[in-house]
Amino acid sequence: MKALNLLTAIIVEDMPEAMEMLRADLERYCPDVSVVATANSVVTAAKLIRQSMPDIIFLDIALGDGTGFDLLEIFPDLKSNVIFITAFEEHALRAFRFSATDYLLKPIDASMLQKAVDKVRNTRISTRPSLDLLRESIKNPGTLPSRISLYTLDKISIVTISDIVRCEADGNNTWFFMNNGDKMYVTKTLKHFDDMLSDHEFLRVHQSHLVNFSYIFEFSKKDGATLRLKNGHEVPVSVRKKAEIVQLLEKMG
Repeated sequence: MKALNLLTAIIVEDMPEAMEMLRADLERYCPDVSVVATANSVVTAAKLIRQSMPDIIFLDIALGDGTGFDLLEIFPDLKSNVIFITAFEEHALRAFRFSATDYLLKPIDASMLQKAVDKVRNTRISTRPSLDLLRESIKNPGTLPSRISLYTLDKISIVTISDIVRCEADGNNTWFFMNNGDKMYVTKTLKHFDDMLSDHEFLRVHQSHLVNFSYIFEFSKKDGATLRLKNGHEVPVSVRKKAEIVQLLEKMG
């Protein structure tokens, strides 16, 4: 039998029981992950990471001598993939979603663990920009994020949400059209971004289209409902969304 292509990992967790449970889950559900070391503090983890440079760091945010972010500050050019372990509440989980950073909620679900490991196996781009955005968002938990991390096929881009004109579905992926004329092909569904951006005045006007309301120039009811945007794009409006759009435009004056 062909040997598995092992991924090396370090677990950084200051609760012994939680650490052993994660190690056991990895052995059972992710046999291609080899835990080469464990640490319960920032200082110990830093030494072990320097020694082994693992493929994955399973990182608890709250540690006895600091935080997981303190550990990441020590390694500005970290190549390892980071999967956070957290018991944070909903307002903080929003920061993870907007930064597109992998995280596992305690108690850890086996299927989510497998998905996180699969993503590491299939991703070969630096996640550092996402980690920086996450730290910034965590520091301001009560503030609506102003930026979002977008995974394209070959890189991670951090963009200002107010610069996004619209999003368009392409199968299970999404095209982002920016105010400066750029466009990006992002490997997430339109529904994923519809859920995230609704508080930023984005509206799903059609099965395949999500629009930033601040870029609407004109709403035409001729030949089927259409939105004309400030960048010149025209977007179809589904029948069931017509009334809602008219109401919103009237409120906006």
